[in-house]
Amino acid sequence: MTARPAPPALRESIRTLGASRIREVANSALGRPGVLPFWFGEPDAVTPAFIRDAAIAAMLAGDTFYHHNLGILPLREGLAAYLSAPHRAIDVSRIAVTSAGVNALMIAAQALFGPGDRVVAIVPLWPNVTEIPRILGAEVVRVALDFEAASGLWELDLERLLAALTPGTRAVIINSPNNPTGWTMSRKDQVTLLAHCREHGIWIVSDEAYERLVFDGSTQAPSFLDIAEPDDALMVANTFSKAWQMTGWRLGWLVAPASSAPELGKLIEYNTSCAPGFIQQAALVALRDGEDSVRRFVAELALRRDALVAALAPLDGVEMGAPPGAMYLFFRLAGQRDSLDLAKRLVSEAGLGLAPGSAFGPEGEGFLRWCFARPVEQLRDGAERLRRFLATS
Repeated sequence: MTARPAPPALRESIRTLGASRIREVANSALGRPGVLPFWFGEPDAVTPAFIRDAAIAAMLAGDTFYHHNLGILPLREGLAAYLSAPHRAIDVSRIAVTSAGVNALMIAAQALFGPGDRVVAIVPLWPNVTEIPRILGAEVVRVALDFEAASGLWELDLERLLAALTPGTRAVIINSPNNPTGWTMSRKDQVTLLAHCREHGIWIVSDEAYERLVFDGSTQAPSFLDIAEPDDALMVANTFSKAWQMTGWRLGWLVAPASSAPELGKLIEYNTSCAPGFIQQAALVALRDGEDSVRRFVAELALRRDALVAALAPLDGVEMGAPPGAMYLFFRLAGQRDSLDLAKRLVSEAGLGLAPGSAFGPEGEGFLRWCFARPVEQLRDGAERLRRFLATS
């Protein structure tokens, strides 16, 4: 028989995407009992019962049909009210409901980026955010945060960022509070950056998934929605996953100029058509009745963060600081440079599951990410396992 030719190759930009190194470490733990899993960015508790009950009630009532591409109007109105309370007034015409926060980022990218576009990203960063522009053929220019060894915290050199935002740059992507470092952009830097982007016609894509997870006593991190005009070149992505502990529900939203709504609706149609109605109904109840739940969760996260930092502080070679936001401790072990190998060794030799810093780009090499959205007892157990590992390595 004549051999059949090989099928045509996938696009080069797809074949060169990196696989998740977090998943690689987690997969290395398959079949190993007793591993403590701190690698994924997910709360340990199930979604609050009142949210689950709302979804069940909506499903039993028959809300299993298609809905408007941009989301059901009550949820969009609920989001407008929720966002307008701490920020400038947000009109419902600016809100699109999406099938997850990462889908909001993809919709924004599809609306803005094309082959050859220059996109600047502040890194280290959750890899999905930097790979999405590459899927669309854009060039991603990385501007690294600086790790301050004395404090163990990460800082932005704003002048370096502004220098990278040259005329002709299509967009800058910011995740604040940041995954994995917890770095949070200051209001002063936001004001300066917004003015620069206005002057040079550069879009701002702001991933604010961790906006509510801050530990300075405020109820949210600084947002570009506080300072931007409705027609500014700004898209803000957010999600129900973190603050409402709804990771598996896959529901998010996007705030954009009202003039872009018809185009966003088209993109949603060609991606997912719409988010499931019964999930949107549950999200509406989460917005309406969930503020106390969110505040309790953030308070518990602060206690867990502090417990983890206190447990790791006595260990020799640990370089870290208490992150101001998000749910991760991004720390370094002196003398360790291959974070993927180190993370796999921690799984096999210590039963400790952490994410390798290299998963978040070369700027994260040598670091490990520890999600502290777990019970304090587990965090302390994990710290003890790390202590024993260091003592015998």
